[in-house]
Amino acid sequence: MEAVLFLAVLTSLILTIILLPKWIKKCRLVGLLWEDMNKFGHPKNVAASGGIVVIMSFIFGVLTYVAIRTFILNDMNGITLEIFALLSVILLLAIVGLTDDLLGWKHGGLSAGFRIFLALVASIPLVVINAGISTMALPFIGSVNLGVVYALILIPIGITGATTTYNFLAGFNGLEAGQGIIILSFLSFVAYITENSWLSMVGLCMVASLFVFYYYNKFPAKVFPGDILTYSIGALIATMAILGNFEKVAVFIFSLYILEVILKLRGKLKKSSFGIPDKNNNLKMPFDKVYGVTHLSILILSKFKKEVKERDVVYFIFVVQIIICLLALLIFRDTLFI
Repeated sequence: MEAVLFLAVLTSLILTIILLPKWIKKCRLVGLLWEDMNKFGHPKNVAASGGIVVIMSFIFGVLTYVAIRTFILNDMNGITLEIFALLSVILLLAIVGLTDDLLGWKHGGLSAGFRIFLALVASIPLVVINAGISTMALPFIGSVNLGVVYALILIPIGITGATTTYNFLAGFNGLEAGQGIIILSFLSFVAYITENSWLSMVGLCMVASLFVFYYYNKFPAKVFPGDILTYSIGALIATMAILGNFEKVAVFIFSLYILEVILKLRGKLKKSSFGIPDKNNNLKMPFDKVYGVTHLSILILSKFKKEVKERDVVYFIFVVQIIICLLALLIFRDTLFI
């Protein structure tokens, strides 16, 4: 009977298949199009904020999961509160992301300080239910119960950090969606083997929707995710880590984004992640120094290839992310495989 739960994942998949082409068509009709910055001439021909379809499909998928467990399996096992807290966080940050999209990144969008404030506010649903386990193993100290500090400080920091930094490593066709597929698939696996199967199903609902989105977002992109999707993916990663109590694993697989923040700070958060495309859409370094993981990828690939394409950069980052996930299995095997 529990196999019927995969209808939730199928719901997210089918809804995205149906709705995303309609969104792309509507955006072209009304002129809601964004520039493709890694193409020569920066053509303004890509549908904007397609992440709204992914979030809607994800929400309905998760609600389908809740409905199946409630009416068919008659077994929610006290996870209702956690699920609706998770959905509240995602929806709040989706609103923040959509607002940022509407204001436009070229015009500054929401200020960095205000985005951080709103991300902190969006973490409240997890704070008020005292999500996660406050006992943590700290280096050189051992097991420590952080008590209310975990809920009031660490949860907001985790949500805010993941939300804002996931948005940093972006701007290339298929990059945000592909990274979301890799990371959330891995975390769904981690949730399953650590006996958080419900959390695994929630993660897979987003993965299913992202697979469809990636098809339209990969090179050459027909739709862009927008901040509505990047904020939501970052928030889901942090929320799964908190509710599943595998924060250390999540931080480790977030290594590329931590590196991205360090490199962005080197440029005082003012250097864009894009490359400079020539007439053949080969990418060159935009600056003399490296100010992002995408810049670093272009630099490394240029040592081995005469022509570096946008998709080369994206696939290179995917491979590095997969390696990081595999390393996480080795490093944390004693914790994960009990």
